[in-house]
Amino acid sequence: MRTLIALAAAGALLTAGCANPGSGTLGPAPTLGPADQRSAAPATPTSTPVMPSERDTPAEPRRTGAPPAGATPRRSDTITIQLWFTRADRLAPTRRTRPATLATSRLALTELAAGPSAAEGRAGLENGLPAEPGLAIGGISDRVATVEAAPEFYAGGSTAVRLRQAQVVYTLTQFPTVARVRFLAGGDPTSAPVGRNQFTDLLPPVVVLDPVIGQHVTSPITVTGTADVFEATVNVRVLDGAGRQLATAFTTATCGSGCRGDYRVTLSYRSANAGAGTLEAYQVSPQDGSRRDVVSVPIRLAAS
Repeated sequence: MRTLIALAAAGALLTAGCANPGSGTLGPAPTLGPADQRSAAPATPTSTPVMPSERDTPAEPRRTGAPPAGATPRRSDTITIQLWFTRADRLAPTRRTRPATLATSRLALTELAAGPSAAEGRAGLENGLPAEPGLAIGGISDRVATVEAAPEFYAGGSTAVRLRQAQVVYTLTQFPTVARVRFLAGGDPTSAPVGRNQFTDLLPPVVVLDPVIGQHVTSPITVTGTADVFEATVNVRVLDGAGRQLATAFTTATCGSGCRGDYRVTLSYRSANAGAGTLEAYQVSPQDGSRRDVVSVPIRLAAS
């Protein structure tokens, strides 16, 4: 960061090498789990049809209570996927836990088209996609996913369209068999396939991947994400429902000051009561010590 104000708890310094200077991490891989795992956000229905792919992306590699490879998932299985919405015209991630399916990219686009949940909306998340984006997976080949979109997807000017494309690209490239996306309009490619590196300017300086909005957490909390901040320093703190600071820490991302790196930090809090709380991640101004580029994530705190 810039000049760092001494904070109460020291964060963990990541030992990994510098991440891709453009895109940073792809985020957590989709995971299969038992049905008693609950999503951080409730399902939101969508009327947007999303067609099955010719060759979709099975969720891998981490599985818990999942069926054997190649088997049809049981009704009791669930899958957790990452979705990228927007906040203040920048990309912002969240997660959904849904019944397991082998058509994971189809599921991801369906959930993306549905938009943020009510809780996510209250936290500032929006959807740059139109109400009826008409997203359909045409197939996945050589790690390139082909996505058809309705004319409404391409309306509203180049800035709006680029942000929509970034949402789709970041959402689909969480899967190990997708690295780039080819967008179609009326069956014709709109450009060459694009990946995350083409949209890194749409990421905020600090991204929080975990925890997500509405997540129930216990002490200690592990916070992960990516950042492009001065001296690679990321600060985090936990607040209770009244805004009182319960814990604070800092860490250093694997890259910073002009490149995006991954960060991970664990901090413990003490609270006699369970209830609403907030996780904040930010950088500190060297000029006046104020918090800058603050990402606020409403969470549910367990008593500790």
